[in-house]
Amino acid sequence: MITVKTFTFNAYSENTYLLFDETRECVIIDPGMYDASEQNEISSFIKSNELTPVLLLNTHCHLDHVFGNKFIFDTYGLKPQFNEGELPIISAIPGYAPSMGFTRYELSPLPDVFLPQSGTVSFGNSTLDLIFAPGHSPAHLCFYNKEDHILMGGDVLFYGSIGRTDLPGGNHQQLIENISTKLFVLPEETKVYPGHGPATTIEFEKKHNPFF
Repeated sequence: MITVKTFTFNAYSENTYLLFDETRECVIIDPGMYDASEQNEISSFIKSNELTPVLLLNTHCHLDHVFGNKFIFDTYGLKPQFNEGELPIISAIPGYAPSMGFTRYELSPLPDVFLPQSGTVSFGNSTLDLIFAPGHSPAHLCFYNKEDHILMGGDVLFYGSIGRTDLPGGNHQQLIENISTKLFVLPEETKVYPGHGPATTIEFEKKHNPFF
């Protein structure tokens, strides 16, 4: 069974997730830690719970979701994995981060392995299905575990809202279609862990999200 630990980091209140199961292997999703205190928070949790990080996954590559990629690589030897379509997004960060006040951004390593639009990734005794859901960003992925009814949704679907689509590579209609055809078809009890804000469920969003 997967346990989800949520951390909220950086000026954007970005949700960074650790997923681990009974094997103590863990996956780090969208590491947003920016300063030393945030880096210490996540590394202390990993150490005190005797976890072994085996995967670093990015749902997408906006700066608030990749601030900690370099730290995770330096600390645990893990390069990020994301869809190749996010390369222009991550490559643009050094050009604009300083102007937004993020002068300590450490350049993210690039993947040795890119994630496809469909398929699976595994850790311990657990498997995550890849769901390709662009619209907020050009090659956004969500990670779904059907056994535990967990969706790591990134910036696609939020509690009562959806991801913004006014950034480079965004497409509002594409986002709406992907949520409707790829996320809303999941079991209603599926718990959605978004990139910002509180968790929600597929059932709640189908009934109450004002964008649908």
